[in-house]
Amino acid sequence: MNGINKIEILKIEECVFSEYIKPKSMFYRQNSIEKRWDIVDTHDSVAILLYHKELDSFVFVKQFRPSIYLKNNDGFTYELCAGIVDKDKSLIEIAQEEVLEETGYAVSLDRLQKVTSFYTAVGFAGGLQTFYFATIDESMRVGEGGGIENENIEVIYLKREEALPFMFDGTHATTSGLMFALMWYFKNFEK
Repeated sequence: MNGINKIEILKIEECVFSEYIKPKSMFYRQNSIEKRWDIVDTHDSVAILLYHKELDSFVFVKQFRPSIYLKNNDGFTYELCAGIVDKDKSLIEIAQEEVLEETGYAVSLDRLQKVTSFYTAVGFAGGLQTFYFATIDESMRVGEGGGIENENIEVIYLKREEALPFMFDGTHATTSGLMFALMWYFKNFEK
């Protein structure tokens, strides 16, 4: 993201059609009581924690999220490299593709370690996210990253020793997936 990002809201309107989400109302009966809950049908996703061994750093992405902008007037979030499952490929192949597109590193499939899967945004969406981990180095760099089309993704390198203070610094907009991934890393590799 070179230059200054100037955000100007043009308008906010009801979402009538989207390739990515489908708002719905679910009517159901629970213990003989009829209920309604509004939900968003959404794609599942993959997320990848990248550790750059030569730089002793985690590799994250920073990008603008309009929904966060409405909450904090900044909108830039620190996230794991991630993407939605919207093509006819295996989850690990989608993870590999996202690493290349977003960060510029070509990671072979055998270097992507599946850690676990969990549900996100369970109060309204419930998408299944599959979490991977990979160790990378500069020999794998084939590009600058930044995403495709007009994604405008910034690649961020966070030193390992700065990760725990970063996690608990509430001034950075982060995702629960990033927090979970770092906790997993420190539980498994920092003994």
